[in-house]
Amino acid sequence: MPPHDPTEPIARIEGGVRVRVRVQPRASRTAVQATPEGRIRASLTAPPVEGEANAALCEAMARALGVPKSSVTIASGLRGREKSVHVIGVSVREARDRLGVGAP
Repeated sequence: MPPHDPTEPIARIEGGVRVRVRVQPRASRTAVQATPEGRIRASLTAPPVEGEANAALCEAMARALGVPKSSVTIASGLRGREKSVHVIGVSVREARDRLGVGAP
């Protein structure tokens, strides 16, 4: 098995983790959760205009993972629903536990 599987929802990066997230803007409530398939889904009340949903995603991920908002950045997917989010200061195990993702 390769050391980094790009299909994994959570992977180790230097200083933290990379989380692959599917975003649903304009949802009725904001929540970050694992799907039964083990993927991460973020429902956001913010609309996908002028970066509002991206800012809401960073806030929601920080809250869900128990890290400061400054520790969360969107590494790719700024204009799409599929995003790669980097979170500094959390391990893969902590991220899996806090987001409710089972072990691979």
